[in-house]
Amino acid sequence: MLEAREAVKKLHAYRPPLAGRQGLRLDFNESTIGCSPRVLAQLRSLDAETLARYPEREPLESEVGDFLGLDRAQVLLTNGVDEAIHLLCSTYLEPGDEAIIVVPTFAMYAIFAQAEGARPVQVLSGENFAFPLDRVLSRISERTRLIAVANPNNPTGVAVACDILLQVAEAAPQAAVLVDEAYFEFHGDTILHHAARPSNLFVARTFSKAYGLAGLRLGILAGDSGQMAMVRRSASPYNVNAVALAVLPDALRDQQYVKNYVAEVQHGRGLLERELRTLGLEYWSSRANFVLVRVGPAHTEFVQALRTRGILVRDRNSDPGCEGCVRLTVGCGDHMRTLIDALRGVIETVSKRREVKV
Repeated sequence: MLEAREAVKKLHAYRPPLAGRQGLRLDFNESTIGCSPRVLAQLRSLDAETLARYPEREPLESEVGDFLGLDRAQVLLTNGVDEAIHLLCSTYLEPGDEAIIVVPTFAMYAIFAQAEGARPVQVLSGENFAFPLDRVLSRISERTRLIAVANPNNPTGVAVACDILLQVAEAAPQAAVLVDEAYFEFHGDTILHHAARPSNLFVARTFSKAYGLAGLRLGILAGDSGQMAMVRRSASPYNVNAVALAVLPDALRDQQYVKNYVAEVQHGRGLLERELRTLGLEYWSSRANFVLVRVGPAHTEFVQALRTRGILVRDRNSDPGCEGCVRLTVGCGDHMRTLIDALRGVIETVSKRREVKV
């Protein structure tokens, strides 16, 4: 009888709560206003022939390379950052290898590592979710073949300084070190152009957040050209669909749209954090387009109360170190004002019925 590999049988499937997402979507860190009008215009201009042809990725990789200040050989377009993670695991992990993952963080690092038969080595974040450099360095061994770090991190919004990430990469030359910069635009700092960037360090970017293209599944993996040639061997030549490739040039060229949205988010983030302080709620200062807040035992009721007001947020209570926490996506000013008004009513209502951690 046909059976899946043991590694796959043991996987804990990641099933995001996508069903019934009607309302103001502040749960998955998507753009709250959508993509550039130039991108929409390009979408509307697509013809049947474009959809009938197999997509050609490489010319667009040259354009992305120019945009990033990299050679084309250093860049691979991927089906979202998820595929970039998957490709790194497929390229570098063997059964019995270890992947160091600082938690809490994005679940797919561990899932893709386990799918290859590798063992995730979870290292708990420090106080206030600070990056635990000493603990990470102490867990590196000859079996370490992958180290994944989201910067800024999801779901905490906390960022790591580039010099710390370089120390990690230099301490594990036998490991692929992924710096996932999915929220780079809201943070503004990158390790991509660091002069001391070693050949085992990879950087991932996405068009799902600041560019508003989550539905098209488009990401970037960048790294040393020799290592990228190995990763490319694991990738399908048609991994990025024709629609995503068709709109990519306009997405890149309309940087003013991206900058305007990022500025709105950064302003909204400040408004939200000030309101959380006023409400007496514990939160962590964020460098991304979301804020993690500790609600306490009433986290489930809090999420549901916002849903009844037409606002979707994400319960992160089950993440390591995030007991009682909820993640709030930050969007444009109008959306943040709607959220803040709702928060005031929800906190007042819920605190009367159950304990809210204030």
